[in-house]
Amino acid sequence: MTDVTDATAAAGTAGAGGTAGTGGEAAGTAGKAAGGRAAQLQHTGLRHGWTTGACATAATTAAYTALLTGEFPDPVTITLPKGQTPAFALAAESLRGGDGDVDGGDGGRPSAMAGIVKDAGDDPDVTHGALIRATVRILPPGSGVVFRAGPGVGTVTRPGLPLDVGEPAINPVPRQLMRDHVAEVAARHGGSGDVEIEVSVDHGAEIARSTWNPRLGILGGISILGTTGIVVPYSCSAWIDSIRRGVDVARAAGRRHVAGCTGSTSEKVAVAVHGLPEDALLDMGDFAGAVLKYIRRHPVDRLTVAGGFAKLSKLAAGHLDLHSGRSQVDKGFLAELARRGGAGEELAAAVASANTGLEALRLCEAAGVPLGDLVAATARDEALAVLRGAPVAVDVICIDRAGVIVGRAGPVGPVSG
Repeated sequence: MTDVTDATAAAGTAGAGGTAGTGGEAAGTAGKAAGGRAAQLQHTGLRHGWTTGACATAATTAAYTALLTGEFPDPVTITLPKGQTPAFALAAESLRGGDGDVDGGDGGRPSAMAGIVKDAGDDPDVTHGALIRATVRILPPGSGVVFRAGPGVGTVTRPGLPLDVGEPAINPVPRQLMRDHVAEVAARHGGSGDVEIEVSVDHGAEIARSTWNPRLGILGGISILGTTGIVVPYSCSAWIDSIRRGVDVARAAGRRHVAGCTGSTSEKVAVAVHGLPEDALLDMGDFAGAVLKYIRRHPVDRLTVAGGFAKLSKLAAGHLDLHSGRSQVDKGFLAELARRGGAGEELAAAVASANTGLEALRLCEAAGVPLGDLVAATARDEALAVLRGAPVAVDVICIDRAGVIVGRAGPVGPVSG
């Protein structure tokens, strides 16, 4: 596993506390009605959970509201990136120096802490039941929102992750979600929105030993993760069945061009690039092989494979299951691709010893070596090999975590348009 989300999937990809007042809504809108993640839940009857980022956002919202009003909302409701509005019960709270307490606050600054017990649903997760806390402190006007790693939350110590060295391991999407909710609370209750948010996880340092964080140089605890706020219980058979249903629906609708995407960000990119309708989108997840084998038997004219650089580098290396627990990014393989692209031995050695696939990509980008395009082209060739001559043209789009295209390989096969 080579990126923050994959690297800490065992430790930080599900979570919420207490009550989820709109859980059914979240489950119903987390994927497409005809397939993908919603279909997975419908097929298995499994209960979804919430990410650590959703937990931290809810705790932050409750704590900042208490600072401004003197009262903790319980349950506290937040709005997730796709519009779901789950509610979370508070498991811990304290207020110092806010409207409800005048004892001087935390180091002279008003502060409030709210905690939420993480509920991973039916997804196996080592952080299920962990207490996620957010302590919010008022800062001087103009300070903005500042993030701190409290006990049990890791700190980035090596390059190659989507956070700078020295930053708390709170991923970009949860950070933005917390900023958005701070701004909403400030607007509602007359605050400035200038706060420090310290996220902590009880026993997080011990939990992190069961994750890939130490190997990636994220030290001191787990990561705060999540791009949608929702975690779908993992079921290989259900997910693969939902992929097959998605292909069947697309073909029945007359779609001759479909896209298999590893996640919601790559799905958005595929739509932006090709203008595909919703029923032409396959929530591939980690199951590249399932998409390719089913389309081999039930062909369409064109297949776009879109996903993160690290995951698609696994496909390029011949892995059909891209899950972090069953395949890893091969930095030696990336170094060999870099050599093919003109990298000298010094750069190739740096790629081979990179902390993550992202770091390897950035090293090559800085040197003008098109590693992203090379990974895309090699992944396309692997896909064509699995298709075994089926009448399907394949193109590949590699993206980084921000959704920026970092590599492309145009369609090869019987159709070029």
